[in-house]
Amino acid sequence: NTTESPVAVETLDDVPEHVLRGLPEDVRLFPSAVDKTRLGVWATKAILKGKKFGPFVGDKKKRSQV
Repeated sequence: NTTESPVAVETLDDVPEHVLRGLPEDVRLFPSAVDKTRLGVWATKAILKGKKFGPFVGDKKKRSQV
């Protein structure tokens, strides 16, 4: 008989306020399609190529690194 420990699920309460403020009007955070324990970024309508939003926080990566 094996028991699994509960998996922590990320919620909007876990997201820093500056991240929520930096989201464009047509972008929302919902459960990820890849990992149901995490939040994912979802567009509620098409985002035009070249659209910028932020501020960006983190390390920039080259396409070959992601």
